[in-house]
Amino acid sequence: MQNGTFDPYKGMKNLTFGSASNRKFDPLNSPNNFTQRREDAKNEKINENEIGAIVVDSVYWLHNNFGSGLLENVYETIFAKLLAKKGLYVQRQVSIPIEFLGEHFDEGFRVDLFIEGKVIIELKSVEKIIPAHTKQLLTYLKLTNTKLGFIINFGSELMKNGIYRIVNGLPD
Repeated sequence: MQNGTFDPYKGMKNLTFGSASNRKFDPLNSPNNFTQRREDAKNEKINENEIGAIVVDSVYWLHNNFGSGLLENVYETIFAKLLAKKGLYVQRQVSIPIEFLGEHFDEGFRVDLFIEGKVIIELKSVEKIIPAHTKQLLTYLKLTNTKLGFIINFGSELMKNGIYRIVNGLPD
């Protein structure tokens, strides 16, 4: 830590993934390392757009370094760790209860990542996102009364085509 800044990658600089891979996890030397949270910001409230900026920056870095073709759970594990190292509170595979006709169901659905209790991330590793994926995320946003969500498709050749930002509550 220098000048009071938070190093989200402390302890991850020389981490390798798998014996078949020679890639080093070194996002500090990544050209996409634009978003870091200060140490004193850990307890500050962070809004959805600030979280979104960190998410998008991290997604580009992850895709540039690991490419497409891995299973969703691999991306989920690495992505969650990366976001946590950037100072965000990240929950994985969160079970969201629902009520229907007066009955309570503990496990209505699961979201891949729930960040700071404000942003839902659904990860995919498919050839193409279909309308059912965006409808699913919008339903999750409505049921959780959450404003912002992202579908991240690591199956896209270009990551700019694999990021879908979905907002709940915009006027029609």
